[in-house]
Amino acid sequence: MVSSSSSSSHGKALIDVLTDGSNTRRPLWFMRQAGRYLEEYRKVRKTAGSFLDLCYNPELAAEVTLQPLKRFDLDAAILFSDILVIPQAMGCDLGFVQNEGPKVSTVRSLREVEELRTEGIVEFLSPVMETVKNVKPELDSHVAFIGFCGAPWTVATYMIEGGTSSDRFLAKKAAFDGEPWFDLLIDKLVTSSIDYLVAQVEAGVEVLQIFDSWASDLPDLQREKYCYEPIAKIVEGIRKRGVNVPVIGFAKGLGAGQLDFCDRISFQAIGVESSLPIDWIARELVDKIVVQGNLDPVLLDTGGKGLRESVRHIVSKLPMNRHIFNLGHGVRQTTNIDHIYQMIDAVREFDG
Repeated sequence: MVSSSSSSSHGKALIDVLTDGSNTRRPLWFMRQAGRYLEEYRKVRKTAGSFLDLCYNPELAAEVTLQPLKRFDLDAAILFSDILVIPQAMGCDLGFVQNEGPKVSTVRSLREVEELRTEGIVEFLSPVMETVKNVKPELDSHVAFIGFCGAPWTVATYMIEGGTSSDRFLAKKAAFDGEPWFDLLIDKLVTSSIDYLVAQVEAGVEVLQIFDSWASDLPDLQREKYCYEPIAKIVEGIRKRGVNVPVIGFAKGLGAGQLDFCDRISFQAIGVESSLPIDWIARELVDKIVVQGNLDPVLLDTGGKGLRESVRHIVSKLPMNRHIFNLGHGVRQTTNIDHIYQMIDAVREFDG
């Protein structure tokens, strides 16, 4: 049995807002908070050799996980890894090309999907669990530890397209046609993701986030089948395995579909994109579920008056005990770290 750590984590603002709303300050962290905008990250990345070498080096991955916490007043660390380690663990070739992004060996037929393994996922990804174990004792008592995986739809798009794609055409075509091999691929990703998340919790993470970055690609019928249902199966699957830690869902670009997202799946919070109006979030979502977000990463990159006004707007509209301050997507690599200090100071100031 892997139980929730909330009872032993009293005073961690992120866990408190996700469990009982007893937080006395607004929890704040941001997606991609460990990464290329930090000079110290770039130095470690160079030492590691390649991006994947860094992901699979428990000492260096722990170091970069902790780097933002040494600079900023944050309420959570998020495990440094990548959503595409799952396809690699299943048997796909994976590499990262500078200025191009990930390259994945393609999966586009029943035979190729049948050859993907679902056994031994945790063993293959044992260095990631070692990273978790290295990070956990280094965190301050008020800092929660977030683990994550990619949602099946988003991960499948990379496997089918062979990497980043502007429109995910081949993946969408497979979904629209209801290809049997595509259904099997989604099922295998669900199974592998459950094993991976359970192992992260066993290693020491206290909160989980599931990223569906391309959820907005799918219209209603396919969204139900390939976004909501697989993620719901993952959450149900980890619960059946005794994992009771809070889960945050992040499905970028759903707009009003965020209502369905939180209704269909037993999340403790959902992340919302920057384009979703704060007044709508306050009116439609916060009574239903804790929300996370939704500062525009470009505002953080820009800094100054616009950043400060936007922070004030978000904080004034969303109650502290129903909101996790974050970005609507990941921090941009061109972001000036002084702007991050400005953002954090503004959140703390406007909360009084």
